[in-house]
Amino acid sequence: MEKRYTTWNEYLRGRFGEKVFKVPIDAGFDCPNRDGTVAKGGCTFCSVSGSGDMILEPEAPIDVQFRAEVDQFHKKWPNVAKYIAYFQNYTNTHGSLETIKSRFEPALVQDNVVGISIGTRPDCLPADVVDYLADIQARGFEVWIDLGLQTTYEATSDLINRAHDYGTYVDAVERLRAHGIKVCTHLINGLPGETPEMMLENVRRTVLDSDIQGIKLHLLHLMRNTAMQRDYHAGRLQLLSRDEYVNIICDQLELIPKDIVIHRLTGDAPRDSIIGPMWSLKKWEVLNAIDAELERRDVYQGDRDVRKEILVRQ
Repeated sequence: MEKRYTTWNEYLRGRFGEKVFKVPIDAGFDCPNRDGTVAKGGCTFCSVSGSGDMILEPEAPIDVQFRAEVDQFHKKWPNVAKYIAYFQNYTNTHGSLETIKSRFEPALVQDNVVGISIGTRPDCLPADVVDYLADIQARGFEVWIDLGLQTTYEATSDLINRAHDYGTYVDAVERLRAHGIKVCTHLINGLPGETPEMMLENVRRTVLDSDIQGIKLHLLHLMRNTAMQRDYHAGRLQLLSRDEYVNIICDQLELIPKDIVIHRLTGDAPRDSIIGPMWSLKKWEVLNAIDAELERRDVYQGDRDVRKEILVRQ
């Protein structure tokens, strides 16, 4: 069934003419709000693996990780032959330029790698690293920065221990875009204290304040052995129901311009580590429910494009 929003797979097929695998890699980085650079403890929602729970061989050398993931993919899709190396967990530009190069380059030299996607934070993109990313792009690779923002509200950001402000995010996007580097911003729905109206405002601000090419909308997964468990047990966190989440996502999609690629509308979490919402483990049911709600409303991504709303007001 044709989607009512611009999917990541659709974008890649248009860009490369075929299906492309995004290959997750654990490069062994830490985060500045974990190691004391800017804070301790990390984001309160983050698991011990730094969102890399699903990586097959996180301790192996990068080339070994890459081949293991590709072999697994090929069990289901044997004919796919192009890959994007995805440096997924923790902050993959938190280190010296030499260290970063030593971890990215082994992935870039793997057969049929056409691009790189780098999960990082806006406060870990100094000029020399941005220049290196621009160099990778100049070598013909597709470069995406998966930029963790999570929320535009400073109070929420402080509560979850992000340890950077919204202005730092806006500045980072501007500097990346000056080199033409594509940015996919991450937002989390269901953070403590945030209402559906605030979640919509997160999307409005992100689209209007920064020149992004992609967006990931995550459901907050409450994981075991995370600081956020305290908020949950203290009653400061209410987990979203599936119906609530589906409606929020559909409202957000209507606001997002059609040219912005939707990289994700939910996420994955290992069953033995998640506290809730347990309905999120049935990922395809969630995605099907989103499709059904968009069809019921008879709406598409961008039907209430926030950029056009501003032009009308002006």
